[in-house]
Amino acid sequence: MIATKFGFDCERPGQTLNSRPEHIRAAVEGSLARLKTDYIDLYYQHRVDPDVPMEDVAGTVADLIAEGKVKHFGLSEAGVDSIRRAHAVCPVTALQSEYSLWWRQPEQQLLPLLEELNIGFVPFSPLGKGFLTGAIDASTTFDSSDFRNVVPRFSEASRQANQKLVEVVKSLAAEQDVTPAQIALAWLLAKAPWDCPDSWHNQAAPAGGKSGCGKRDPVTK
Repeated sequence: MIATKFGFDCERPGQTLNSRPEHIRAAVEGSLARLKTDYIDLYYQHRVDPDVPMEDVAGTVADLIAEGKVKHFGLSEAGVDSIRRAHAVCPVTALQSEYSLWWRQPEQQLLPLLEELNIGFVPFSPLGKGFLTGAIDASTTFDSSDFRNVVPRFSEASRQANQKLVEVVKSLAAEQDVTPAQIALAWLLAKAPWDCPDSWHNQAAPAGGKSGCGKRDPVTK
């Protein structure tokens, strides 16, 4: 399956949002050419563009689906209102948003809505941007270019306060003879049948396991 995104104007400096219909069409043609394929299985809007009505975005993707260039429509980091508005025009297949043992905000509004509308969920940063691996603590320093330097949860004080969570995860991992990362991934996989952690196959190997996670059953109990 091929999944890719639109929504940023790469021709402009910085991260400039652009989900205007003409830009979406130009983006999909560029992706099809670069990927050497006739269609994209799942086409995500990378971020909601406040300057373009969601109905226009969803309508454009619906047209691309009708033309056979896209199979399914996805959203990334969209809120409840945006999801409802988009879904009313073009059925949304999947939402991508951050979710982990360390970041559970989607449970408040997003997950109930996705279940209501039968939309799949693709959590990103399932390992808490590395924190849930147990390799990061309050004394860890990041390179000056590391984005975690500006993430409040990665301040020294926050990491120290949240270290208790990591210690619990590490203790569970030791009991099951698995890694802390495997515990974090197993927790996500057990949450709902429509959850599929982002880049699961890519993250499972570095975490010390396989995509099947053979010890998943006892880990999640």
